[in-house]
Amino acid sequence: MNRNDLRRVDLNLLIVFETLMHERSVTRAAEKLFLGQPAISAALSRLRNLFDDPLFVRTGRSMEPSARANEIFALLSPALDSISTAVSRAAEFDPATSTSVFRIGLSDDAEFALLPQLLKRIRAEAPGIVLVVRRVNYLLMPTLLASGEISVGVSYTSDLPANAKRKVLRRSKPKLLRADSMPGSITLDDFCARPHALVSFAGDLSGFIDEALDEIGRKRHVVLAVPQFNGLSSLLTGTDIVATVPDYTAEVLTAGGGVRAEDLPIEVRSFELHMAWRGAQDNDPAERWLRSRIQMFFGDPESL
Repeated sequence: MNRNDLRRVDLNLLIVFETLMHERSVTRAAEKLFLGQPAISAALSRLRNLFDDPLFVRTGRSMEPSARANEIFALLSPALDSISTAVSRAAEFDPATSTSVFRIGLSDDAEFALLPQLLKRIRAEAPGIVLVVRRVNYLLMPTLLASGEISVGVSYTSDLPANAKRKVLRRSKPKLLRADSMPGSITLDDFCARPHALVSFAGDLSGFIDEALDEIGRKRHVVLAVPQFNGLSSLLTGTDIVATVPDYTAEVLTAGGGVRAEDLPIEVRSFELHMAWRGAQDNDPAERWLRSRIQMFFGDPESL
C-alpha cells in the first residue's frame, strides 16, 4: 500500500481495533470508546474487509485475536503512539484556562498521604481541570497504562508495557506506628510479641517485614489486614496493635494525633515509589505539566 492508498483508511477504525485488542469484547470496547455496540460491530466488519482477515474469533465470553490481528497490532500500536505524539506536540497547554481531564492511577499510600498537597497546587494553578483517580498497584498498573485508562500512575511497579516510561520518585523507609502509652522504643522481642495490623490491597497477611524477620529466625503475628491507610489511626487507638507503614504515610497519620511513629527494631530495605507513564504521551505538554507537579509533590523532599 502506498501513501495515497491511506486516504481510504479511517483512523477511527484503527482506534477501534486497538481497543478491541485490549478489551477482547465488543461490549467493553463500546463502553471504553463511548459508542454503541452496533457501531463497534460495524467497525469490526469494516476492519475485517480492510485486512481481509476475521481478526477476532469468539471463544466463550472472550474474543481471541487471530495470528494476523496480533501481527497488525505489533505494527499498529507504536504507529498510533507516534501519531498521538505528533499531534500533542502541536497543541498548547495553558493550565490557567485548561479544562482537560487527567486520569491518573495512585496506590493507596500515595493517594492518602501525597495527593492532598498535589490537589491544592493543581487547584491553584489549573482550577478548570478535572482529575480522575484510579486505584493501582504493581499488578494493575501495566494493564491500565496499556489500555489508556490512565496516562500516568504512581506506585511501586515491576513489569510495565514496552512503550511505558518510569522514574523513581522517592526511596522510603518504613516506620513503626503505635498508639499505646508505653515509654521508650519497642524492642525486637516486643515487636514480635505484639499483634500487628497490615495494610494490604489484596488482603495478604504477610509482606516484606515477614521476609526480614524470617532471615533472622523470627516471626510476628498479624491480627488485622485492611485495604487502605485511611482510618488506620483510629483502629490502633486503645489497643496494643502496631503497624508498619511508609515514612510519608506515618507523617500524615501522626499529624492527626492519637498515634506516634518510630524506627523499626530490625533492619529492612528501603523501597521505591515510581511514576510510570505512557510513552505515547511523553511529550504531551499537558501530561508533562502534570508529571512535573507529581514529581514536585510526590517526590523526595530532599531532591527539591
